[in-house]
Amino acid sequence: MVFSSIIFLFYFLPLFFLIYYLSDKKYKNALILIGSIIFYAWGAPRFIFVILGTTVIDFYIVRLMSGTIRPFRRKLLLVTSLSINLGLLFYFKYCNFFVDNLNEVFLFLGMKPVVWAKIILPIGISFFTFETMTYVVDVYKGISKPFRRFWDYQLYIILFPKLIAGPIIPYHDFADQVDTHTELETSENKLRGFYRFCIGLGKKVMIANVMGATADHIFNLPENSLDTTTAWVGALSYTFQIYFDFSGYSDMAIGMGQMMGFKFPENFNNPYAALSVTDFWRKWHITLGNWMRTYLYIPLGGNRVNSKLRLLFNLWIVFLASGLWHGAAWGFVIWGAYHGIFLVIERLFLAKWLARLGKAACIYTFIVVLIGWVFFRAEQLPHSLYYLNSMFSWNPGSDRWLPGTEYICILLAAIIFSFFTLPRIGMRIQQKLFYGDYSIKAYYLMTFLSIVLFFICAGRITTSSSNAFLYFRF
Repeated sequence: MVFSSIIFLFYFLPLFFLIYYLSDKKYKNALILIGSIIFYAWGAPRFIFVILGTTVIDFYIVRLMSGTIRPFRRKLLLVTSLSINLGLLFYFKYCNFFVDNLNEVFLFLGMKPVVWAKIILPIGISFFTFETMTYVVDVYKGISKPFRRFWDYQLYIILFPKLIAGPIIPYHDFADQVDTHTELETSENKLRGFYRFCIGLGKKVMIANVMGATADHIFNLPENSLDTTTAWVGALSYTFQIYFDFSGYSDMAIGMGQMMGFKFPENFNNPYAALSVTDFWRKWHITLGNWMRTYLYIPLGGNRVNSKLRLLFNLWIVFLASGLWHGAAWGFVIWGAYHGIFLVIERLFLAKWLARLGKAACIYTFIVVLIGWVFFRAEQLPHSLYYLNSMFSWNPGSDRWLPGTEYICILLAAIIFSFFTLPRIGMRIQQKLFYGDYSIKAYYLMTFLSIVLFFICAGRITTSSSNAFLYFRF
């Protein structure tokens, strides 16, 4: 089920919150859990049992681990849990990729390829796998105590606003909210959560869908018909599509969580206004970056290593892993390695030069990121290289694709909202909108505008041919 679908907006969402708000406090977690199971099973009925089954296994492994003091046994249970979760992730997400590449080697050597039935990827598996891993690691390290009730753990994993595409919430940031979130179901949080949901819906439907239709058209053009201008329009369109699509989803998830009294971490902070690639990764998919730093970069040694070469290698490995996390294709791996290279270069010397440019450095960041998105979107290296060659060959073309008026208007809106916080006044407006105190008049105005935006988006959805969230694939 997609947040930006008619069935979700006019059936699931109002029915769920109507029952939820009318129910007694002691039944609310059970209602969230039932609603989350229905939400996931609606779009992936076969895979709901994968999630339910792994949560049962993890819960009892972690409880057993928490109850023993023998270091070897604790470590064995930790490895068992991590192996199960990473094994499932590898099987569903990477087996096809591994077998396909192995068959390429076999064919090159004149051997018979491996016959393998294609495996369908369960939606959201990367996100809930990372959260199950934070649970076992946090308990193992003694950062948090395990849940006493199995249903509380299952609620943490399967909570529907963040189930499919995050934000990724570490267990230690969520554990106390299971019993206390109902205390924050204030009228203010309900209204502010609804505003945030509608803002995210607007990002997705009004901007991302329009940009996505153009990006899909251009990236699917025959290679011999791609001129320089069209190639740049396609890359620019995808750059804005993926940002407004994913940040829109995150806003909707955060908003729905707030309407239930949960506090989800922010996932985006104006990443295209970043002043370096390093700064970009502090602002883009923040919860993934935090997860990678806490559960991969620091265990590798982090900044505490003796050799600067080892530090830079650790940094590059983390981004290589981040690329592979996004998908089983060489384009994702190259995209991760590409960003890792720029982070290493900035650590070595480039950061000092960028600091002298001030806010103008965001131009450098945006271009580097835009080029990286070509690898991400094309997925296959030959297509990526051809596309980049078209962007920089300065071939005007004879049958150039021309954007329509709607596209130009939405593109301008995307540019404005992407760089809105570069001036201080933009940052102040954003802080006031999302975190400031509202007067009674402001509540009336925001409620009216949110309802209008909601119904405009609903109208656009009925005529949109492209509406799926990009990160459902990951």
